[in-house]
Amino acid sequence: MEMALDTKECWNCPIKHQAVCARCEPDELARLEDIKYYRNYEAGQPVIWSGDHMEFVASVVTGIASLSQTMEDGRTQMVGLLLPSDFIGRPGRDSAPFDVVAVSDLTICCFRKKPFEELMTTTPHIGARLLEMTLDELDSAREWMLVLGRKTAREKIASLLAIIARRDAALKKHAPKDGMYFDLPLTREAMADYLGLTLETVSRQISALKKAGIIELDGKRKVVIPSLELLINETGDDMDGGPIV
Repeated sequence: MEMALDTKECWNCPIKHQAVCARCEPDELARLEDIKYYRNYEAGQPVIWSGDHMEFVASVVTGIASLSQTMEDGRTQMVGLLLPSDFIGRPGRDSAPFDVVAVSDLTICCFRKKPFEELMTTTPHIGARLLEMTLDELDSAREWMLVLGRKTAREKIASLLAIIARRDAALKKHAPKDGMYFDLPLTREAMADYLGLTLETVSRQISALKKAGIIELDGKRKVVIPSLELLINETGDDMDGGPIV
């Protein structure tokens, strides 16, 4: 069940440097303030189902959501993850193309769809930023295809950790670096589901990465990256390739 949150100020938003409104001027933020509201979902709750009419578009503020599609025979394929600052919905499109479900406790900043579409025509900063995010999403989708289709179990785990680490650094306006750390927002069960692995395989590979000194674990969720280069080497990606986003 979705719940309205207390009103929050844009200047104090944890995703303000990466969200669709990142380049807005104060007067533009004030206009967005008039059409925004927050929703909160518990892990496992649906945000919207594929084909549903969308009354809003939104940015993920905290937590993670999954994008998935159900085939005619009932099987479900996860096609991506929505991390903080990612955008939900498409201006100009009335229905949702994918199921969006909260993987962890999730907060989203919603904008009423029609007023947001009108703002896009008068606020060039929003349209330009949304285009940039759409292109980043295309790159991310291609990377996700590689992660799911061709990588080994160890490479899949390392790739997911690298994706989350880099996104966490971007939100904090820090360059990824040795010694960086983040709170893992996914349970091992969720990692297994989304990477097409068994829970036992995920646990075994995380333990192997820890034993090899690639990662350190502090408690249940805190992950420390002693050497970013060593982690990237484990992903099977070229160090000189494009950034994982």
